[in-house]
Amino acid sequence: MAQIKSQICYVTNVDGETTDVLVPIELWQQLISSINSDNVSGLAWIDEQEPKAQILADLQESLRQAAGQTFPVSELWDDIEA
Repeated sequence: MAQIKSQICYVTNVDGETTDVLVPIELWQQLISSINSDNVSGLAWIDEQEPKAQILADLQESLRQAAGQTFPVSELWDDIEA
């Protein structure tokens, strides 16, 4: 974090208030990359922002497509490593 802070330049107005931040392009690209992926959920930022109605519609469509394709629970656990 200290290394990041040392690369950032703050811009102030005539009253001395911070108004903007200048960030080197390489650091900016790293920041954008980390923002675009959520480490907790694994979803991209755009997926996290998807409206709930769209998520529900996608789920309903997936369920319609998967109708009749069921597996025993024991079979579902076979591919999971302990």
